[in-house]
Amino acid sequence: MSVAPTEQLQDPSTPSEADPSQQDKKALEASASAADTDTDTATSESAPVSEAANLSETAHADDGFNEEDLSIPEEVPTADDPSSRASRRDMDAAGFTIEEFASLLSKYDYNFKPGDIVNGTVFALESKGAMIDIGAKTAAFMPLQEVSINRVEGLSDVLQPGEIREFFIMSEENEDGQLSLSIRRIEYQRAWERVRQLQKEDATIYSEVFATNRGGALVRVEGLRGFIPGSHISTRKAKEELVADFLPLKFLEVDEERNRLVLSHRRALVERKMNRLEVGEVVIGTVRGIKPYGAFIDIGGVSGLLHISEISHEHIETPHTVLNVNDQMKVMIIDLDAERGRISLSTKALEPEPGDMLTDPQKVFDKAEEMAARYKQMLLEQAEEGEDPIGVMMA
Repeated sequence: MSVAPTEQLQDPSTPSEADPSQQDKKALEASASAADTDTDTATSESAPVSEAANLSETAHADDGFNEEDLSIPEEVPTADDPSSRASRRDMDAAGFTIEEFASLLSKYDYNFKPGDIVNGTVFALESKGAMIDIGAKTAAFMPLQEVSINRVEGLSDVLQPGEIREFFIMSEENEDGQLSLSIRRIEYQRAWERVRQLQKEDATIYSEVFATNRGGALVRVEGLRGFIPGSHISTRKAKEELVADFLPLKFLEVDEERNRLVLSHRRALVERKMNRLEVGEVVIGTVRGIKPYGAFIDIGGVSGLLHISEISHEHIETPHTVLNVNDQMKVMIIDLDAERGRISLSTKALEPEPGDMLTDPQKVFDKAEEMAARYKQMLLEQAEEGEDPIGVMMA
């Protein structure tokens, strides 16, 4: 006899998983729960389920929670005050677009290069140099030796904190991203520009002798070191005694590429003296030096050359046979070369008779003015005839 299976008793509050009505109810409740989650306005409620079903749903819910925690929301509060930022509407009202503003910024090149001259602000003076803000990512540094073209005792002689001025970039960034700057390089460039302009104007300058050497004297012009060759120093002093003296000077050579600045004291004196001298004038001079080719005569602070061929109409072997150092004599000016700083002299033109300088020099000096007047008259006649008076006289 078979026994009918006993029906499993169920708690009325626990739905059967096989009951379609209960499944529909769960689907509706899940849908409602999802909607509540999106709007963040309510919490979901679900009917009790079996312990296995509850564990499964809890696991799925945890997975979803963890995934949301690890993601970055699209709407993230900013670190600055939103009210301080301009909206696109504000930019449009400013008269230019964001794109135009970005294009404007792109025109500024913050890649500093050696040789650039930039504005900077001094913000710190240190024992070995100065820290300068030029807008780079790291403060730039200027060594003490680059602060000026002239000798200075300390940075404070030239710079003050907060001062704004130009700086020359000497090198690329070092490993710390720092640039090296210089003021001396700017002054050096501008000094050469200045002396070139002075040479072009044929200007006479005054400069102090700060040292002498075997070849001549050293001076400073616009901060540059200049050299005066011994042959271009016209003074009765010994070279060593010229230190601290201010001398009038003319430019002989200005060559930045070769770093050569050569000047002439003699030419400056000659030019000044030439303003009061004229060809054909008789002056009194003193023999300061005798060379095989002639004698140097001091005529009022400038030196003129009495060439051996201009001593007498008669041939002489050496000037020493006629002249002695420190002799005083009358000479006549026959040429003034301001560009070369030279004064050419003659006693031959003063000889009443050829050879008088060898036989009777005093006679030549006594009649010097008379013979000079004749010489000037000859110059005038030669000029009227269109001939070169100097060439005729030299013949």
